[in-house]
Amino acid sequence: MLLIRYTGMRIGECADLSSDCLRSTGPNQWAIHVLFGKLKTERMVPIDASACELVQRLRFFRSLDPLPADGRLLARPGSKEALVRQLRDYLHQVCHSIKLSIQIVPHQLRHTYATEMLRAGVSFPVLMKLLGHTDPEMTMRYVDVALTDLQRAFHQARAHPKYLVPQPKASSIHLRAGLDGVIDSLLASQHVLEMFRRPLSKGASRSCLDRLSNRLTKILTEVRKLRTT
Repeated sequence: MLLIRYTGMRIGECADLSSDCLRSTGPNQWAIHVLFGKLKTERMVPIDASACELVQRLRFFRSLDPLPADGRLLARPGSKEALVRQLRDYLHQVCHSIKLSIQIVPHQLRHTYATEMLRAGVSFPVLMKLLGHTDPEMTMRYVDVALTDLQRAFHQARAHPKYLVPQPKASSIHLRAGLDGVIDSLLASQHVLEMFRRPLSKGASRSCLDRLSNRLTKILTEVRKLRTT
């Protein structure tokens, strides 16, 4: 249960972990190799020192288990389904022993992990990768975004914006009269649009801004023709 809590894995993925699932990704950096899960996705989930120690403990206890070695981190009393059922029953017994008024299932630990990662500053695309999702709507079901989270994210973004879009100041801009002033305004608009478009990744938003920029170029061409006539 702690391993699910630390990694956000599904209980079935946890049952399928190999004994060598712990991988070194750099100096004092570790990740767990999760095999093909529910959505047939394979991924590496970064972990901290506590989770790393937990995997090593589970590996040690597996070496003491009387069941024959099968290359998996968790010993199976029979089938994979039997192990998952045993883990679910154990969690139910623990909740009952402490007189918990609500029922807890292992999958709720995955929801908690997702919400915690988002609150810690993990971006939404990265969270999708950590959970092994291919659909953003599926990830949203796992995230409990409270009003306090929204307010914190809003004020943090305002205080430390990722992209600074230049805003023209009326006091420092001298627009020429007539068609020349129209051309100046169109050029300024095209410049601001381009500065906003550049950092965007390829997608619908960037394609739309490309089309708008092309339209401004055509408008500028027509306006310059008016000035010459």
